Amino acid sequence: MSSQRVFSSRVIAPTGVVGLAIFLMAFPAMAQSSSGEYIFLVGSGFLCDADASACPAAAKSADGTIYEMSGAGTLNTQSKSVNAAGTFTHKSSDGNTVETGIWIASELVSFDSYGMAPGALMQERRVFGPARLGPKRMPMPSGPMPAGGLGVFRIRLLPMSGLARTAVLQVNCALGKVPEERQTEGIRLTFEGGGVEFDEEVSGRALFVLTRPGASVTPKASAPGVNPNLAPPQANP
Repeated sequence: MSSQRVFSSRVIAPTGVVGLAIFLMAFPAMAQSSSGEYIFLVGSGFLCDADASACPAAAKSADGTIYEMSGAGTLNTQSKSVNAAGTFTHKSSDGNTVETGIWIASELVSFDSYGMAPGALMQERRVFGPARLGPKRMPMPSGPMPAGGLGVFRIRLLPMSGLARTAVLQVNCALGKVPEERQTEGIRLTFEGGGVEFDEEVSGRALFVLTRPGASVTPKASAPGVNPNLAPPQANP
């Protein structure tokens, strides 16, 4: 098998994953997923619409070299699984491109939720599915809801030339109750086996969306003036 065919086979599958993830983001009401499942974007999709600097996400090392990354996917905290992919560009400290390629998530190392952030709907001017509200005193959103969090993934980087490498990618979305040390949104990248760490968030946006936060279980109120425990009146003979 030629090297070009090998690379093509590597590209086609993850490209489909990215397309599916973005499709689910656009039509979240179609995703019938359990609680604990998130769709996420990093430096891609509609995050780029309002602010061009949001895409791609970039991380810099101490020597000034940069990794730019974009992608999308899903993760499940219950099964501890992830299905995600994207693209990357490695640039030298003077801005020249060193290599480009694709990345594929192989493992969900951890996910630390910062909580849901319904206010992000207004900030992004996006509506994730139909609005569903319970009683006024106890609103229980059941549609997809933006959430903050820190996702840590083990990924494979497949460059257009050269050997594949394994790294740990951190994706931070600064919404909700964000820890003091994680106020800066973006990514960090650390290659396994030592080497340079890209631990400074330069730019980029990320977003996690909990696909089904929960549904209201409040029973319907009885009609005014009607006691549901009373037997129906008997008809006159």
